Amino acid sequence: MGDDFTIRLAGVADAPTLARHRAEMFRDMGELPDELYDPLVEAAQRALDECLRTGEYVAWVVCPADHPDQIVAGAGIQLRRLLPRPEPDRRQLRRGPEAIVLNVFTERAWRRRGLARRLMERVIAWAREHGVGRLVLHASPEGRPLYDQLDFVPTNEMRYRGPL
Repeated sequence: MGDDFTIRLAGVADAPTLARHRAEMFRDMGELPDELYDPLVEAAQRALDECLRTGEYVAWVVCPADHPDQIVAGAGIQLRRLLPRPEPDRRQLRRGPEAIVLNVFTERAWRRRGLARRLMERVIAWAREHGVGRLVLHASPEGRPLYDQLDFVPTNEMRYRGPL
């Protein structure tokens, strides 16, 4: 990535861009019909505004060094409390919050420049520095090779598909 880009913590003022990135991410994955695009952007912007204010969501954005107000990529984590549990090695307990990685997105014109990798490296470093006990994500087929390289592994998670 070099000095051509800067990474900074996102603030509340970035919520509209992060919300649009979220919608574009789901559109790229083929999971967002056109009629839900605007409602998702609006709902995500409200939620991100609140979560950025409370610290429940921590995000980073990438800007070209010569255009510091132009966000071309972003990624974030949503923190949630994790109850203590045995580590897989059964020798110690895992403690600390859990973080789910969300909204890893790069604008189409800026892809294949290592921006997502640099963002994920920043996410991982922040999680280590802040005592995050577990870091998880849901990988798109396009993102899976990057996450494999960064030492993420498939887990035994299952999801209930019945009505709630």
